[in-house]
Amino acid sequence: MTSPLYNASIPVFRQMLGSLKDILAKTEAHATARKIEPDALLQARLFPDMFPLARQVLIACDFAKGVAARLAGVEVPSFPDAERPGFAELNERIATVLAFIEGLPQAAFADAATRAITIQPGTPREKQFVGEHYLLHYGLPQFFFHVNATYAIARHNGVELGKRDYMGQY
Repeated sequence: MTSPLYNASIPVFRQMLGSLKDILAKTEAHATARKIEPDALLQARLFPDMFPLARQVLIACDFAKGVAARLAGVEVPSFPDAERPGFAELNERIATVLAFIEGLPQAAFADAATRAITIQPGTPREKQFVGEHYLLHYGLPQFFFHVNATYAIARHNGVELGKRDYMGQY
């Protein structure tokens, strides 16, 4: 028997991480075809106070692995970030996160809806959730924000993307 929170998280993360991988492939192809320095796109932002494309990808990956780990009741793995990751490093990160989340047993999510989850999102103050609220009202919205920001930055910089690219394979 599968857990509703497993079904609402792991397949969604898998789909959207696949989308990120495809967006990165099209962004890299765009840079190559137009002889644009890859770092110009990887460090592009929609506005000066936003994170660049590369950081958006890393944060989306961090949310996928962190949310999945916390719901499964396992320790969140730590993956070191390159100072200025290139396309290869970002694709490697996506693959590493996909391998991690796909390796989580469905049975580990059995009590995920009621599991107590405490996080410190960039501040000394803790936030406390129960699993269902954490996934639906915090984790997924945060994850989707960073996936969408990646898409928007690439599209803003001329990469030919559409809704299908954002949605990925479902």
